[in-house]
Amino acid sequence: MSAAYASHTLNQLAASSSTTEHRPLIITLFAVFVAATLGITVWAGRQTKSASDFYAGGRQFTAFQNGLAVSGDYMSAASFLGIAGAIALFGYDGFLYSIGFLVAWLVALLLVAEPLRNSGRYTMGDVLAYRMRQRPVRTAAGVSTIVVSIFYLLAQMAGAGVLVALLLGITSDAGKILIVALVGVLMILYVTIGGMKGTTWVQMVKAVLLIAGALLMTLMVLWKFDFNISDLLGTAAEKSGHGAAFLEPGLKYGVTDVSKLDFISLGIALVLGTAGLPHILIRFYTVPTAKAARKSVNWAIGIIGAFYLMTIALGFGAAALIGPEEIKAKNPAGNAAAPQLAEYLGGVGTTGGAIMLAVISAVAFATILAVVAGLTLASSSSFAHDIYANVIRKGKATEKEEMRAARWATVAIGVVSIGLGAMARDLNVAGLVALAFAVAASANLPTILYSLFWKRFTTQGALWSIYGGLASSVFLVLFSPVVSGKASSMFPGVDFAWFPLENPGLISIPLGFLLGWVGSVLSKEEPDKGKYAELEVKSLTGTGAH
Repeated sequence: MSAAYASHTLNQLAASSSTTEHRPLIITLFAVFVAATLGITVWAGRQTKSASDFYAGGRQFTAFQNGLAVSGDYMSAASFLGIAGAIALFGYDGFLYSIGFLVAWLVALLLVAEPLRNSGRYTMGDVLAYRMRQRPVRTAAGVSTIVVSIFYLLAQMAGAGVLVALLLGITSDAGKILIVALVGVLMILYVTIGGMKGTTWVQMVKAVLLIAGALLMTLMVLWKFDFNISDLLGTAAEKSGHGAAFLEPGLKYGVTDVSKLDFISLGIALVLGTAGLPHILIRFYTVPTAKAARKSVNWAIGIIGAFYLMTIALGFGAAALIGPEEIKAKNPAGNAAAPQLAEYLGGVGTTGGAIMLAVISAVAFATILAVVAGLTLASSSSFAHDIYANVIRKGKATEKEEMRAARWATVAIGVVSIGLGAMARDLNVAGLVALAFAVAASANLPTILYSLFWKRFTTQGALWSIYGGLASSVFLVLFSPVVSGKASSMFPGVDFAWFPLENPGLISIPLGFLLGWVGSVLSKEEPDKGKYAELEVKSLTGTGAH
Protein backbone atom coordinates (compact mmCIF):
# COMPACT_ATOMS: atom_id res chain seq x y z
CA MET A 1 0.00 0.00 0.00
CA SER A 2 1.43 3.41 -1.00
CA ALA A 3 1.89 6.16 1.59
CA ALA A 4 -0.53 8.42 -0.30
CA TYR A 5 -3.19 5.71 -0.41
CA ALA A 6 -2.68 4.91 3.31
CA SER A 7 -2.98 8.61 4.17
CA HIS A 8 -6.17 8.90 2.09
CA THR A 9 -7.66 5.83 3.80
CA LEU A 10 -6.83 7.19 7.27
CA ASN A 11 -8.35 10.56 6.38
CA GLN A 12 -11.55 8.82 5.25
CA LEU A 13 -11.68 6.78 8.47
CA ALA A 14 -11.15 9.93 10.55
CA ALA A 15 -13.88 11.76 8.62
CA SER A 16 -16.34 8.88 9.00
CA SER A 17 -15.64 8.56 12.75
CA SER A 18 -16.09 12.32 13.22
CA THR A 19 -19.35 12.20 11.29
CA THR A 20 -20.45 9.34 13.57
CA GLU A 21 -19.50 11.40 16.63
CA HIS A 22 -21.62 14.35 15.47
CA ARG A 23 -24.47 12.25 14.09
CA PRO A 24 -27.01 13.18 16.86
CA LEU A 25 -26.47 16.89 16.03
CA ILE A 26 -26.79 16.19 12.29
CA ILE A 27 -30.02 14.18 12.72
CA THR A 28 -31.51 16.83 15.04
CA LEU A 29 -30.89 19.68 12.58
CA PHE A 30 -32.19 17.54 9.75
CA ALA A 31 -35.37 16.67 11.67
CA VAL A 32 -36.00 20.36 12.44
CA PHE A 33 -35.98 21.21 8.72
CA VAL A 34 -38.38 18.38 7.84
CA ALA A 35 -40.71 19.23 10.77
CA ALA A 36 -40.79 22.90 9.76
CA THR A 37 -41.81 22.12 6.18
CA LEU A 38 -44.46 19.65 7.37
CA GLY A 39 -45.79 22.34 9.72
CA ILE A 40 -46.12 24.77 6.79
CA THR A 41 -47.99 22.07 4.83
CA VAL A 42 -50.47 21.42 7.64
CA TRP A 43 -51.05 25.20 8.08
CA ALA A 44 -51.71 25.63 4.34
CA GLY A 45 -53.86 22.49 4.23
CA ARG A 46 -56.34 24.08 6.64
CA GLN A 47 -56.90 26.85 4.08
CA THR A 48 -57.47 24.44 1.18
CA LYS A 49 -61.25 24.37 0.83
CA SER A 50 -62.02 24.20 -2.92
CA ALA A 51 -60.67 22.58 -6.10
CA SER A 52 -59.20 25.97 -7.06
CA ASP A 53 -57.29 26.01 -3.75
CA PHE A 54 -56.05 22.43 -4.23
CA TYR A 55 -55.02 22.77 -7.90
CA ALA A 56 -54.05 26.44 -8.19
CA GLY A 57 -53.63 27.79 -4.64
CA GLY A 58 -56.76 29.91 -5.10
CA ARG A 59 -54.80 31.98 -7.68
CA GLN A 60 -53.74 34.24 -4.79
CA PHE A 61 -49.96 34.29 -5.17
CA THR A 62 -48.13 37.41 -6.37
CA ALA A 63 -45.68 37.42 -9.28
CA PHE A 64 -42.68 37.50 -6.90
CA GLN A 65 -44.07 34.71 -4.70
CA ASN A 66 -44.80 32.55 -7.73
CA GLY A 67 -41.38 33.35 -9.24
CA LEU A 68 -39.77 32.21 -6.00
CA ALA A 69 -41.93 29.06 -5.97
CA VAL A 70 -41.20 28.35 -9.66
CA SER A 71 -37.47 28.59 -8.99
CA GLY A 72 -37.94 26.38 -5.92
CA ASP A 73 -39.81 23.87 -8.08
CA TYR A 74 -37.17 24.01 -10.80
CA MET A 75 -33.95 23.98 -8.76
CA SER A 76 -34.23 20.31 -7.97
CA ALA A 77 -31.85 17.67 -6.66
CA ALA A 78 -30.37 17.69 -10.18
CA SER A 79 -29.54 21.38 -9.89
CA PHE A 80 -27.83 21.13 -6.54
CA LEU A 81 -26.47 17.60 -6.29
CA GLY A 82 -26.26 16.38 -9.89
CA ILE A 83 -24.71 19.47 -11.47
CA ALA A 84 -22.18 19.99 -8.67
CA GLY A 85 -21.18 16.32 -9.07
CA ALA A 86 -21.09 16.48 -12.88
CA ILE A 87 -18.82 19.59 -12.80
CA ALA A 88 -16.58 18.03 -10.13
CA LEU A 89 -16.09 14.89 -12.25
CA PHE A 90 -16.23 16.24 -15.83
CA GLY A 91 -15.34 19.95 -15.51
CA TYR A 92 -16.53 22.04 -18.46
CA ASP A 93 -18.86 19.34 -19.80
CA GLY A 94 -20.64 19.10 -16.44
CA PHE A 95 -21.36 22.85 -16.54
CA LEU A 96 -23.35 22.34 -19.76
CA TYR A 97 -26.29 21.18 -17.61
CA SER A 98 -26.37 24.60 -15.90
CA ILE A 99 -26.42 26.44 -19.23
CA GLY A 100 -29.12 24.19 -20.70
CA PHE A 101 -31.39 24.44 -17.65
CA LEU A 102 -31.13 28.25 -17.65
CA VAL A 103 -31.52 28.91 -21.40
CA ALA A 104 -34.63 26.70 -21.36
CA TRP A 105 -36.48 29.41 -19.45
CA LEU A 106 -36.37 31.73 -22.45
CA VAL A 107 -38.48 29.22 -24.41
CA ALA A 108 -40.94 29.01 -21.52
CA LEU A 109 -41.11 32.81 -21.21
CA LEU A 110 -41.40 33.67 -24.90
CA LEU A 111 -43.72 30.88 -26.09
CA VAL A 112 -45.65 29.25 -23.28
CA ALA A 113 -46.12 31.11 -19.95
CA GLU A 114 -48.63 33.84 -20.87
CA PRO A 115 -50.74 32.00 -23.51
CA LEU A 116 -51.01 28.95 -21.26
CA ARG A 117 -52.12 31.01 -18.25
CA ASN A 118 -54.78 32.69 -20.39
CA SER A 119 -56.04 29.52 -22.07
CA GLY A 120 -56.26 26.92 -19.31
CA ARG A 121 -57.78 26.44 -15.92
CA TYR A 122 -55.80 23.85 -13.96
CA THR A 123 -53.89 21.52 -16.33
CA MET A 124 -52.28 21.20 -19.76
CA GLY A 125 -55.31 19.09 -20.78
CA ASP A 126 -57.57 22.16 -20.40
CA VAL A 127 -55.66 23.95 -23.18
CA LEU A 128 -55.57 20.95 -25.52
CA ALA A 129 -59.25 20.08 -25.02
CA TYR A 130 -60.46 23.61 -25.78
CA ARG A 131 -60.75 22.99 -29.54
CA MET A 132 -60.25 19.19 -29.73
CA ARG A 133 -62.41 16.18 -28.82
CA GLN A 134 -62.38 16.22 -25.02
CA ARG A 135 -62.08 12.59 -23.95
CA PRO A 136 -59.21 11.26 -26.12
CA VAL A 137 -57.12 14.43 -25.76
CA ARG A 138 -57.57 14.70 -22.00
CA THR A 139 -56.68 11.00 -21.60
CA ALA A 140 -53.49 11.50 -23.64
CA ALA A 141 -52.57 14.65 -21.67
CA GLY A 142 -53.10 12.83 -18.37
CA VAL A 143 -51.01 9.81 -19.40
CA SER A 144 -48.19 12.05 -20.65
CA THR A 145 -48.19 14.17 -17.49
CA ILE A 146 -47.98 11.11 -15.24
CA VAL A 147 -45.15 9.48 -17.26
CA VAL A 148 -43.04 12.69 -17.39
CA SER A 149 -43.59 13.30 -13.68
CA ILE A 150 -42.52 9.76 -12.77
CA PHE A 151 -39.31 10.11 -14.82
CA TYR A 152 -38.54 13.34 -12.97
CA LEU A 153 -39.45 11.77 -9.63
CA LEU A 154 -36.81 9.07 -10.19
CA ALA A 155 -34.09 11.71 -10.06
CA GLN A 156 -35.38 13.23 -6.83
CA MET A 157 -35.67 9.81 -5.17
CA ALA A 158 -32.11 8.90 -6.21
CA GLY A 159 -30.83 12.19 -4.77
CA ALA A 160 -32.70 11.68 -1.49
CA GLY A 161 -31.24 8.20 -1.08
CA VAL A 162 -27.68 9.51 -1.48
CA LEU A 163 -28.21 12.42 0.91
CA VAL A 164 -29.80 10.63 3.81
CA ALA A 165 -27.49 7.62 3.45
CA LEU A 166 -24.51 10.00 3.70
CA LEU A 167 -25.93 11.66 6.82
CA LEU A 168 -26.93 8.49 8.64
CA GLY A 169 -23.90 6.49 7.52
CA ILE A 170 -26.07 3.91 5.76
CA THR A 171 -24.20 1.82 3.19
CA SER A 172 -26.51 -1.16 2.66
CA ASP A 173 -28.84 -1.33 -0.31
CA ALA A 174 -31.78 -2.19 1.95
CA GLY A 175 -31.14 0.95 4.01
CA LYS A 176 -31.04 3.15 0.89
CA ILE A 177 -34.29 1.64 -0.39
CA LEU A 178 -35.90 2.36 2.99
CA ILE A 179 -34.83 6.01 2.65
CA VAL A 180 -36.42 6.23 -0.80
CA ALA A 181 -39.63 4.83 0.72
CA LEU A 182 -39.52 7.46 3.49
CA VAL A 183 -39.23 10.26 0.92
CA GLY A 184 -42.21 8.80 -0.93
CA VAL A 185 -44.33 8.78 2.24
CA LEU A 186 -43.41 12.41 3.04
CA MET A 187 -44.21 13.41 -0.55
CA ILE A 188 -47.68 11.82 -0.31
CA LEU A 189 -48.32 13.68 2.98
CA TYR A 190 -47.27 17.04 1.50
CA VAL A 191 -49.66 16.81 -1.44
CA THR A 192 -52.67 15.15 0.19
CA ILE A 193 -52.62 17.57 3.15
CA GLY A 194 -51.42 20.84 1.62
CA GLY A 195 -52.40 20.78 -2.07
CA MET A 196 -51.02 23.61 -4.19
CA LYS A 197 -51.04 26.13 -1.32
CA GLY A 198 -48.89 23.96 0.93
CA THR A 199 -46.62 22.94 -1.93
CA THR A 200 -46.11 26.56 -3.03
CA TRP A 201 -45.18 27.79 0.46
CA VAL A 202 -42.73 24.91 0.93
CA GLN A 203 -41.18 25.71 -2.47
CA MET A 204 -40.79 29.39 -1.55
CA VAL A 205 -39.10 28.63 1.79
CA LYS A 206 -36.89 26.02 0.14
CA ALA A 207 -35.81 28.42 -2.66
CA VAL A 208 -34.66 31.00 -0.07
CA LEU A 209 -32.80 28.32 1.92
CA LEU A 210 -31.15 26.85 -1.20
CA ILE A 211 -29.96 30.22 -2.50
CA ALA A 212 -28.64 31.16 0.99
CA GLY A 213 -26.86 27.81 1.38
CA ALA A 214 -25.33 27.93 -2.11
CA LEU A 215 -24.23 31.57 -1.59
CA LEU A 216 -22.57 30.72 1.74
CA MET A 217 -20.69 27.78 0.21
CA THR A 218 -19.70 29.82 -2.86
CA LEU A 219 -18.23 32.60 -0.69
CA MET A 220 -16.38 30.05 1.46
CA VAL A 221 -14.92 28.30 -1.62
CA LEU A 222 -13.78 31.63 -3.12
CA TRP A 223 -12.34 32.70 0.24
CA LYS A 224 -10.20 29.51 0.27
CA PHE A 225 -8.63 30.76 -2.99
CA ASP A 226 -8.46 34.46 -1.96
CA PHE A 227 -11.33 35.16 -4.40
CA ASN A 228 -9.01 34.31 -7.28
CA ILE A 229 -11.15 32.30 -9.73
CA SER A 230 -8.11 31.47 -11.87
CA ASP A 231 -6.46 29.74 -8.88
CA LEU A 232 -9.70 27.82 -8.18
CA LEU A 233 -9.97 26.55 -11.77
CA GLY A 234 -6.23 25.78 -11.97
CA THR A 235 -6.29 23.73 -8.75
CA ALA A 236 -9.44 21.90 -9.87
CA ALA A 237 -7.83 21.01 -13.22
CA GLU A 238 -4.64 19.82 -11.52
CA LYS A 239 -6.43 17.70 -8.91
CA SER A 240 -8.86 16.23 -11.45
CA GLY A 241 -6.09 14.20 -13.08
CA HIS A 242 -7.07 15.53 -16.52
CA GLY A 243 -5.06 18.75 -16.51
CA ALA A 244 -6.12 21.50 -18.91
CA ALA A 245 -8.63 19.12 -20.59
CA PHE A 246 -10.78 19.47 -17.43
CA LEU A 247 -11.49 23.10 -18.37
CA GLU A 248 -12.16 22.42 -22.04
CA PRO A 249 -15.11 20.84 -23.90
CA GLY A 250 -14.96 17.15 -24.66
CA LEU A 251 -14.07 15.32 -21.43
CA LYS A 252 -17.46 13.61 -21.36
CA TYR A 253 -19.08 14.69 -24.64
CA GLY A 254 -16.49 14.71 -27.40
CA VAL A 255 -14.36 11.61 -27.12
CA THR A 256 -16.31 9.77 -29.86
CA ASP A 257 -18.86 10.68 -32.52
CA VAL A 258 -21.56 9.02 -30.40
CA SER A 259 -20.72 11.18 -27.36
CA LYS A 260 -20.83 14.31 -29.56
CA LEU A 261 -24.31 13.32 -30.77
CA ASP A 262 -25.27 12.63 -27.15
CA PHE A 263 -24.23 16.18 -26.26
CA ILE A 264 -26.43 17.63 -29.04
CA SER A 265 -29.30 15.40 -27.89
CA LEU A 266 -28.85 16.52 -24.28
CA GLY A 267 -28.73 20.19 -25.28
CA ILE A 268 -31.95 19.98 -27.32
CA ALA A 269 -33.74 18.14 -24.50
CA LEU A 270 -32.66 20.64 -21.82
CA VAL A 271 -33.52 23.76 -23.84
CA LEU A 272 -36.94 22.54 -25.06
CA GLY A 273 -37.93 20.39 -22.08
CA THR A 274 -38.79 23.06 -19.51
CA ALA A 275 -41.71 24.42 -21.55
CA GLY A 276 -43.27 20.93 -21.52
CA LEU A 277 -42.74 20.00 -17.85
CA PRO A 278 -46.16 19.50 -16.18
CA HIS A 279 -45.10 20.65 -12.70
CA ILE A 280 -43.74 23.91 -14.18
CA LEU A 281 -46.76 24.46 -16.44
CA ILE A 282 -49.29 24.25 -13.58
CA ARG A 283 -47.39 26.95 -11.67
CA PHE A 284 -48.61 29.52 -14.22
CA TYR A 285 -52.20 28.94 -13.00
CA THR A 286 -51.47 30.03 -9.41
CA VAL A 287 -51.28 33.76 -10.23
CA PRO A 288 -54.32 36.01 -10.82
CA THR A 289 -53.37 37.36 -14.28
CA ALA A 290 -51.26 36.58 -17.36
CA LYS A 291 -49.17 39.68 -16.62
CA ALA A 292 -48.32 38.19 -13.22
CA ALA A 293 -47.44 34.87 -14.92
CA ARG A 294 -44.99 36.69 -17.21
CA LYS A 295 -43.48 38.65 -14.30
CA SER A 296 -43.13 35.48 -12.23
CA VAL A 297 -41.08 33.89 -15.03
CA ASN A 298 -38.83 37.00 -15.07
CA TRP A 299 -38.29 36.63 -11.33
CA ALA A 300 -37.60 32.91 -11.76
CA ILE A 301 -35.00 33.55 -14.48
CA GLY A 302 -33.15 35.99 -12.22
CA ILE A 303 -33.17 33.68 -9.19
CA ILE A 304 -32.31 30.54 -11.17
CA GLY A 305 -29.58 32.36 -13.14
CA ALA A 306 -27.87 33.49 -9.93
CA PHE A 307 -28.04 29.97 -8.54
CA TYR A 308 -26.56 28.33 -11.64
CA LEU A 309 -23.64 30.77 -11.58
CA MET A 310 -22.93 29.55 -8.07
CA THR A 311 -22.92 25.89 -9.20
CA ILE A 312 -19.65 26.69 -11.03
CA ALA A 313 -17.97 27.49 -7.72
CA LEU A 314 -19.55 24.47 -6.01
CA GLY A 315 -18.53 21.99 -8.73
CA PHE A 316 -15.01 23.25 -9.34
CA GLY A 317 -14.62 23.84 -5.59
CA ALA A 318 -15.44 20.18 -4.90
CA ALA A 319 -12.94 19.09 -7.60
CA ALA A 320 -10.21 21.34 -6.17
CA LEU A 321 -10.71 20.76 -2.45
CA ILE A 322 -11.89 17.13 -2.31
CA GLY A 323 -10.87 15.50 -5.58
CA PRO A 324 -12.75 13.15 -7.90
CA GLU A 325 -11.56 9.91 -6.28
CA GLU A 326 -12.93 10.79 -2.86
CA ILE A 327 -16.16 12.10 -4.42
CA LYS A 328 -16.67 8.86 -6.37
CA ALA A 329 -15.88 6.81 -3.25
CA LYS A 330 -19.02 8.23 -1.60
CA ASN A 331 -21.20 8.00 -4.73
CA PRO A 332 -19.98 6.83 -8.17
CA ALA A 333 -22.21 9.34 -10.00
CA GLY A 334 -20.90 12.30 -7.94
CA ASN A 335 -24.26 13.10 -6.29
CA ALA A 336 -22.63 13.54 -2.85
CA ALA A 337 -20.11 16.20 -3.99
CA ALA A 338 -22.04 19.21 -2.59
CA PRO A 339 -22.59 17.74 0.93
CA GLN A 340 -18.95 16.54 0.99
CA LEU A 341 -17.82 20.06 0.06
CA ALA A 342 -20.01 21.53 2.81
CA GLU A 343 -18.40 19.29 5.43
CA TYR A 344 -14.89 20.14 4.13
CA LEU A 345 -15.62 23.91 4.26
CA GLY A 346 -16.90 23.66 7.83
CA GLY A 347 -13.93 21.51 8.85
CA VAL A 348 -13.87 17.72 8.56
CA GLY A 349 -14.08 16.20 12.05
CA THR A 350 -15.25 19.44 13.73
CA THR A 351 -18.62 20.57 15.03
CA GLY A 352 -18.59 23.28 12.33
CA GLY A 353 -18.17 20.63 9.65
CA ALA A 354 -21.02 18.57 11.10
CA ILE A 355 -23.31 21.63 11.19
CA MET A 356 -22.43 22.61 7.61
CA LEU A 357 -23.03 19.05 6.41
CA ALA A 358 -26.36 18.86 8.26
CA VAL A 359 -27.64 22.27 7.12
CA ILE A 360 -26.67 21.87 3.44
CA SER A 361 -27.98 18.30 3.34
CA ALA A 362 -31.21 19.37 5.02
CA VAL A 363 -31.60 22.20 2.48
CA ALA A 364 -30.99 19.71 -0.33
CA PHE A 365 -33.52 17.33 1.23
CA ALA A 366 -36.06 20.16 1.51
CA THR A 367 -35.32 20.82 -2.17
CA ILE A 368 -36.16 17.23 -3.02
CA LEU A 369 -39.34 17.21 -0.94
CA ALA A 370 -40.58 20.46 -2.49
CA VAL A 371 -39.92 19.26 -6.04
CA VAL A 372 -41.45 15.80 -5.53
CA ALA A 373 -44.52 17.48 -4.02
CA GLY A 374 -44.83 19.70 -7.12
CA LEU A 375 -44.40 16.74 -9.46
CA THR A 376 -46.88 14.56 -7.61
CA LEU A 377 -49.39 17.40 -7.48
CA ALA A 378 -49.07 17.90 -11.26
CA SER A 379 -49.65 14.24 -12.06
CA SER A 380 -52.43 13.64 -9.50
CA SER A 381 -54.19 16.86 -10.62
CA SER A 382 -54.04 15.74 -14.24
CA PHE A 383 -55.44 12.31 -13.34
CA ALA A 384 -58.26 13.74 -11.22
CA HIS A 385 -59.19 16.72 -13.42
CA ASP A 386 -58.54 15.31 -16.91
CA ILE A 387 -59.02 11.55 -16.66
CA TYR A 388 -61.36 11.05 -13.69
CA ALA A 389 -63.61 14.14 -13.84
CA ASN A 390 -63.78 14.71 -17.60
CA VAL A 391 -63.25 11.23 -19.10
CA ILE A 392 -64.49 8.66 -16.56
CA ARG A 393 -67.25 10.84 -15.01
CA LYS A 394 -67.85 12.86 -18.23
CA GLY A 395 -67.81 16.21 -16.42
CA LYS A 396 -70.34 15.17 -13.76
CA ALA A 397 -67.92 14.77 -10.81
CA THR A 398 -68.32 17.18 -7.89
CA GLU A 399 -65.34 19.20 -6.60
CA LYS A 400 -65.23 17.00 -3.51
CA GLU A 401 -65.08 13.79 -5.61
CA GLU A 402 -62.40 15.30 -7.85
CA MET A 403 -60.20 16.25 -4.90
CA ARG A 404 -60.66 12.77 -3.37
CA ALA A 405 -59.55 11.22 -6.68
CA ALA A 406 -56.49 13.51 -6.71
CA ARG A 407 -55.50 12.36 -3.23
CA TRP A 408 -55.84 8.67 -4.11
CA ALA A 409 -53.86 9.26 -7.31
CA THR A 410 -51.13 10.85 -5.16
CA VAL A 411 -50.83 7.65 -3.13
CA ALA A 412 -50.67 5.46 -6.27
CA ILE A 413 -48.04 7.67 -7.97
CA GLY A 414 -46.03 7.75 -4.73
CA VAL A 415 -45.94 3.94 -4.56
CA VAL A 416 -44.81 3.61 -8.21
CA SER A 417 -42.12 6.28 -7.67
CA ILE A 418 -40.77 4.51 -4.60
CA GLY A 419 -40.38 1.26 -6.55
CA LEU A 420 -38.64 2.86 -9.54
CA GLY A 421 -36.59 5.26 -7.39
CA ALA A 422 -35.13 2.33 -5.46
CA MET A 423 -33.77 0.91 -8.75
CA ALA A 424 -32.35 4.26 -9.90
CA ARG A 425 -30.54 5.13 -6.65
CA ASP A 426 -26.99 4.93 -8.09
CA LEU A 427 -27.56 6.98 -11.28
CA ASN A 428 -26.47 10.63 -11.65
CA VAL A 429 -29.55 12.72 -10.87
CA ALA A 430 -28.76 15.41 -13.46
CA GLY A 431 -28.74 12.73 -16.17
CA LEU A 432 -32.06 11.33 -14.94
CA VAL A 433 -33.67 14.77 -15.03
CA ALA A 434 -32.40 15.26 -18.58
CA LEU A 435 -34.39 12.14 -19.54
CA ALA A 436 -37.56 13.69 -18.08
CA PHE A 437 -36.84 16.84 -20.10
CA ALA A 438 -36.51 14.74 -23.27
CA VAL A 439 -39.83 12.98 -22.67
CA ALA A 440 -41.57 16.31 -21.91
CA ALA A 441 -40.13 17.98 -25.01
CA SER A 442 -41.10 15.00 -27.20
CA ALA A 443 -44.70 14.51 -26.00
CA ASN A 444 -45.97 17.76 -24.47
CA LEU A 445 -44.21 20.67 -26.15
CA PRO A 446 -45.20 19.92 -29.79
CA THR A 447 -48.85 19.51 -28.80
CA ILE A 448 -48.94 22.71 -26.72
CA LEU A 449 -47.30 24.83 -29.46
CA TYR A 450 -49.45 23.38 -32.25
CA SER A 451 -52.63 23.91 -30.15
CA LEU A 452 -51.78 27.53 -29.45
CA PHE A 453 -50.33 28.59 -32.81
CA TRP A 454 -51.55 26.30 -35.67
CA LYS A 455 -55.18 26.52 -36.78
CA ARG A 456 -55.10 23.24 -38.79
CA PHE A 457 -54.08 21.16 -35.77
CA THR A 458 -56.58 18.34 -35.10
CA THR A 459 -57.41 15.79 -32.42
CA GLN A 460 -55.64 13.08 -34.42
CA GLY A 461 -52.53 15.27 -34.67
CA ALA A 462 -52.60 15.83 -30.89
CA LEU A 463 -52.91 12.11 -30.16
CA TRP A 464 -50.16 11.13 -32.63
CA SER A 465 -47.88 13.82 -31.21
CA ILE A 466 -48.42 12.95 -27.53
CA TYR A 467 -48.43 9.17 -27.79
CA GLY A 468 -45.77 9.07 -30.54
CA GLY A 469 -43.39 11.41 -28.70
CA LEU A 470 -44.03 9.62 -25.42
CA ALA A 471 -43.62 6.08 -26.80
CA SER A 472 -40.51 6.87 -28.87
CA SER A 473 -38.68 8.66 -26.03
CA VAL A 474 -39.51 6.02 -23.38
CA PHE A 475 -38.73 3.17 -25.83
CA LEU A 476 -35.32 4.63 -26.71
CA VAL A 477 -34.48 5.20 -23.03
CA LEU A 478 -35.30 1.55 -22.21
CA PHE A 479 -32.79 0.38 -24.82
CA SER A 480 -30.14 2.98 -24.01
CA PRO A 481 -26.99 2.76 -21.81
CA VAL A 482 -28.97 4.47 -19.01
CA VAL A 483 -30.85 1.20 -18.36
CA SER A 484 -28.28 -1.49 -19.28
CA GLY A 485 -24.82 -2.21 -20.67
CA LYS A 486 -22.60 -0.04 -18.45
CA ALA A 487 -21.30 -0.15 -14.89
CA SER A 488 -23.29 3.03 -14.17
CA SER A 489 -26.55 1.70 -15.71
CA MET A 490 -29.76 0.93 -13.82
CA PHE A 491 -29.19 -2.79 -14.58
CA PRO A 492 -25.39 -3.11 -14.95
CA GLY A 493 -25.36 -6.91 -15.12
CA VAL A 494 -27.20 -7.17 -18.47
CA ASP A 495 -26.80 -5.52 -21.86
CA PHE A 496 -29.69 -4.84 -24.24
CA ALA A 497 -28.64 -1.27 -25.08
CA TRP A 498 -28.76 -1.18 -28.89
CA PHE A 499 -29.58 2.56 -28.91
CA PRO A 500 -26.18 4.25 -28.34
CA LEU A 501 -27.28 7.67 -26.99
CA GLU A 502 -28.01 8.26 -23.29
CA ASN A 503 -30.57 10.94 -24.15
CA PRO A 504 -33.25 10.26 -26.80
CA GLY A 505 -34.07 13.93 -27.53
CA LEU A 506 -32.25 14.08 -30.87
CA ILE A 507 -34.63 11.45 -32.32
CA SER A 508 -37.83 11.68 -30.25
CA ILE A 509 -38.33 15.49 -30.17
CA PRO A 510 -38.33 16.02 -33.98
CA LEU A 511 -40.48 12.87 -34.22
CA GLY A 512 -43.06 14.36 -31.81
CA PHE A 513 -43.33 17.51 -33.95
CA LEU A 514 -43.43 15.50 -37.19
CA LEU A 515 -46.16 13.14 -35.94
CA GLY A 516 -48.30 16.10 -34.84
CA TRP A 517 -48.05 17.61 -38.32
CA VAL A 518 -48.58 14.32 -40.22
CA GLY A 519 -51.51 13.30 -38.00
CA SER A 520 -53.24 16.64 -38.62
CA VAL A 521 -52.60 16.65 -42.39
CA LEU A 522 -53.91 13.08 -42.80
CA SER A 523 -56.89 13.62 -40.49
CA LYS A 524 -60.39 13.62 -42.01
CA GLU A 525 -61.56 15.81 -39.14
CA GLU A 526 -62.20 19.43 -40.13
CA PRO A 527 -60.50 21.77 -37.61
CA ASP A 528 -62.91 24.06 -35.76
CA LYS A 529 -61.61 27.43 -36.97
CA GLY A 530 -64.10 29.32 -34.82
CA LYS A 531 -62.79 27.62 -31.68
CA TYR A 532 -59.21 28.32 -32.79
CA ALA A 533 -60.06 32.03 -33.24
CA GLU A 534 -61.56 32.06 -29.72
CA LEU A 535 -58.48 30.33 -28.29
CA GLU A 536 -56.16 32.75 -30.11
CA VAL A 537 -57.95 35.80 -28.70
CA LYS A 538 -58.10 34.22 -25.24
CA SER A 539 -54.42 33.19 -25.22
CA LEU A 540 -53.16 36.59 -26.43
CA THR A 541 -55.46 38.92 -24.48
CA GLY A 542 -56.63 36.93 -21.46
CA THR A 543 -60.28 37.63 -22.29
CA GLY A 544 -62.43 35.09 -20.44
CA ALA A 545 -59.46 33.54 -18.63
CA HIS A 546 -60.23 31.93 -15.25
